[in-house]
Amino acid sequence: MTDANKEMIIETGEDTLSIKALAEWGEGKLAYLKPIKSDDLGRIFPGAPDVAPGLNLFVLLAANGMPIMITDSRDTAMANAWEHDLETVSLH
Repeated sequence: MTDANKEMIIETGEDTLSIKALAEWGEGKLAYLKPIKSDDLGRIFPGAPDVAPGLNLFVLLAANGMPIMITDSRDTAMANAWEHDLETVSLH
């Protein structure tokens, strides 16, 4: 995330929240579960190992967007979040 993005403001009704504040708000408490295709893995996470194309994967992300784990099982990702006392939110 660039410094410019950290300063972006999210407006929800009467409330406003910076991207940075949103990320810090759930740190250590909140995780995001995002389904992705293995074809997109290297684009989204440049350091990720090569994976066979066409697989359905799930990425568990910390509130700040850092990947916690990548797996081919939604249940495994949810169990990992539960193990670390993280509340999960699904992203589509």
